[in-house]
Amino acid sequence: MIFRKAFKHALNMVMHAKVRSWLTILGIVIGVAAVIAIVSLGQSLQQEMDTQLGALGGDLITLRAGASRAMGFGPGRDLGGSSSASTEEIVLDKTDLQVLRGIEHIKIMDTQISGRADVYYVAEKGSTTITGVDPATWYQISTTSIGQGRTLGPADVNVIVVGGRFATNFFKTQVGMNQLITIEDRLFRIVGILDDTSTNIYMPIQSAYDILEDKEKDEYDSIIIKVKDESQIDEAIAEIQEKLMLKRHVQANKLDFSISSNKEMQEQRQEMTSSLTTFLTAIAAVALLVGAVGIANTMFTSVLEKTKEIGIMKAIGARNHDIMVIFLLNAGLIGFIGGFIGIIFGVILSGFLPLLMGSTGGMMRMFSAGGGMSILSMVVALLLSVLIGMASGFVPAYQASKLRPVDALRYE
Repeated sequence: MIFRKAFKHALNMVMHAKVRSWLTILGIVIGVAAVIAIVSLGQSLQQEMDTQLGALGGDLITLRAGASRAMGFGPGRDLGGSSSASTEEIVLDKTDLQVLRGIEHIKIMDTQISGRADVYYVAEKGSTTITGVDPATWYQISTTSIGQGRTLGPADVNVIVVGGRFATNFFKTQVGMNQLITIEDRLFRIVGILDDTSTNIYMPIQSAYDILEDKEKDEYDSIIIKVKDESQIDEAIAEIQEKLMLKRHVQANKLDFSISSNKEMQEQRQEMTSSLTTFLTAIAAVALLVGAVGIANTMFTSVLEKTKEIGIMKAIGARNHDIMVIFLLNAGLIGFIGGFIGIIFGVILSGFLPLLMGSTGGMMRMFSAGGGMSILSMVVALLLSVLIGMASGFVPAYQASKLRPVDALRYE
């Protein structure tokens, strides 16, 4: 029996049992659509996170006063901590800065303080975060781009850079370039608006000392460090920790400072996203497995219904191989149809899921190669659904091929 005739018989079997076949196909559709949507969403989230984290700068290290509460191993982690609380306030100061200047791996540093202050504009009042930065180095370390205007300069006094949302939504009246706003009874002129969604205000650190009364001069909340070579960031962290331990007379299990890096945060978030995607994909694969069981059940039923026809075909010369090919093609067709429709629904679903999660880019991704899925991935998904169908139908097809013509013809 030639392949064309076997395919025709298999297609007739699918069309003959319409309700049962389409219920089986529905199981494959649900499984494939779920897998496609979840994998696509995972890839889109990974791409978006890579973009966001890439902008953070993998060569930056943040040094803060006080031991980290994170448990674990490695530089900057709390390796046990001190059981006794100290009444002395822990701070970073210019002596720590002098120690850091002698480290070869460090390129530049930005000292920062932050706190909340009242802001007034056009008879409106609000409270927001004020961050004092070193204007000589902040523009070299900041990972947020300027949307309008310019960044802070070394000679700036009584000028500020504001977050994007502060300019547009913080007050009823939008705040624009060169506008004057009052912060704790002092006037400041806006020279730059960041391209972000924050309401933060950035000013020279010397001005911030005057605004934030609880901050002492030459003491810092954090020191942002940019290393010369991102590949040597671990060595830089180790050397920073060693130097500060000697200067501050502390041991590794009683650190009074914490060190963190954007690179570490990137790796942790990527690992978390990857684990979440794997978990959700495994759940979606269960639906695909249920569809495979449905195909096997449909094929066993088809063998029972077609027993007498199998006997007739064998009586007129059909071989065991021919019977097996017909039933395998039948199972493969069910898998193919279910996989094809599942991919279509999966692409649509992968476009709407980001919308449900609050991402406005979802509809754009829906029309771009399956919402993050490549054409190759969709082809692989289609082939996989066909293989699942044929694998599920193998045992029923084998049993059908082994039926003896006499037994098949006598079957009622």
